[in-house]
Amino acid sequence: FEEEIIQYEKHGIEFFAFWNVHEKAFELFQKHKIRPQIWKTLRSPKSGTREEKIRSAKEAMIPLAKRTAEIGCKLGLYNHGGWAGMPENLVSVCKALRAEGHDHVGIVYNWHHGHDRIKEWKDDLNLMKPFLLCLNLNGMNAGAQPKILALGKGQHDKSMFKVLLESGYDGPIGILDHQNQLDAEQSLRATLDGLKKLRAKFLQP
Repeated sequence: FEEEIIQYEKHGIEFFAFWNVHEKAFELFQKHKIRPQIWKTLRSPKSGTREEKIRSAKEAMIPLAKRTAEIGCKLGLYNHGGWAGMPENLVSVCKALRAEGHDHVGIVYNWHHGHDRIKEWKDDLNLMKPFLLCLNLNGMNAGAQPKILALGKGQHDKSMFKVLLESGYDGPIGILDHQNQLDAEQSLRATLDGLKKLRAKFLQP
């Protein structure tokens, strides 16, 4: 893993984000003086009122919030379905953590884990926008058929991308591979091509 970090540095590639928690990785980040975002799925409490669930999810995230602050990294609450993946719950937990001084905590939202929120995308984006650390795009068909699709190939991509542009969001945009049947370069290039075409459609001079 350290060699991967070294090669990124050597070739001028930013180590932008790291999924989950790994103390040895955190130590390497400090050693190499890099500060990637740390992405972590919220805990989904199984019982209690909404307020109790928010408090429980917040408390479970505090140790990581403290650790990421120590190493100078932002902490992104990552939607991955379920209660903890709902935008309103992500925002509530994020606000609760910030209220306790963890201002480096934000939200990482993934289109591919939000198929059941396509119709609410505009409202969800407006709600999450002040807290977004990164937005990961994906081709979006109703019913997640398929769940992972190159950007630009989905039936809802144009309308969702238009909402994104009109929102004024100017933060980081991510694309993910997640297609084991394809070479990573092939799948990522397909999505980059889709992004280029969407930009050309809506950002014509």
